[in-house]
Amino acid sequence: MTDRPVTKAPTLKTIADMTGLSLSTVSLSLRDGSKLKKETRDRVARAAAELGYVPNRAGVRLRTGQTNVLTLILSTERNTLDYTRLLIQGIGSHLQRTPYHLNVTPELPGSDPLDSLNYILTNRTSDGVILTHTSTHDVRVQRLADAGLPFVTHGRTAFDFDHAYVDFHAERFIELAVDRLLALGRTRFLYVPFDNGTTNFNNTVAQFKGTVSERGLDGDVVLDTKRLDTAASAREFACNLATSKAPPDAIICSNDVTAVAVLGGMTDAGKQCGRDFNLVCKGTTELLPALYPQIDTVREDLVEAGRHIAELLIQRLRGEAVSALQKLHKPTVSWGNG
Repeated sequence: MTDRPVTKAPTLKTIADMTGLSLSTVSLSLRDGSKLKKETRDRVARAAAELGYVPNRAGVRLRTGQTNVLTLILSTERNTLDYTRLLIQGIGSHLQRTPYHLNVTPELPGSDPLDSLNYILTNRTSDGVILTHTSTHDVRVQRLADAGLPFVTHGRTAFDFDHAYVDFHAERFIELAVDRLLALGRTRFLYVPFDNGTTNFNNTVAQFKGTVSERGLDGDVVLDTKRLDTAASAREFACNLATSKAPPDAIICSNDVTAVAVLGGMTDAGKQCGRDFNLVCKGTTELLPALYPQIDTVREDLVEAGRHIAELLIQRLRGEAVSALQKLHKPTVSWGNG
């Protein structure tokens, strides 16, 4: 048997020799290059990629106490098209030129929401955490705040303390939707939310009631949201709604999955979008307006949200104040031809 030559793994010194930069500059660039010129960061990143450089996590942890790992605790609910892929794409695109790696931990229905956090906090397996689908007084947020571990949420809470978050301006979405339907001459308004226990549900319901009242309109909210738990039940609900004595002619849906089911149910009952009613929904992809050009969408850019979440978490890890790490994303309208 022929002995194969042992190839040493590339080190920081290998990158320094290749780029002509000092060892300290290379180390800083791979660790936290925000103070370096972009050209320098890109030069180091290209060399590291070409050499196949991989940081020794065990060594990093021994030297610094840091893991260079961030954990995304991700809800597995299915009420939004392509949520997981788009959010992770955004987070990953920001992290690719940083020393941080992303772990994804699914939060399964029926599980204790603190299990994953307690494991991270006990074993110190992550430097920071990203939470999705936050509720008004989310026990996970309180746990992380008490523990002092840096975190960012995708969604707001109602706590009396500040924390870093990125969220969609859902209240503005409601205003835009109501005014769009009003401009189309519609008068009987219905908001069809998806009650997943998040702060978003409370915010949008309150905003809808306030907006229709300010406009002097009639408006109802589907508060028994169990009828919307599945696409089949939502479709049946919409079919029954369409055959009621005074069916709504202005429908607002909080997510694209429910919107498709509602549109199908109204169609089953012989109602035509654009003629008998108009529908505005919050969407997360370009798929919905492509398939159903007769409906109106107000889009949340989840890739951009993911990038901002990663950016804010790294800033929080550097010690920046949470009051400066809060972003509300503006909705993007896409009015159909209905």
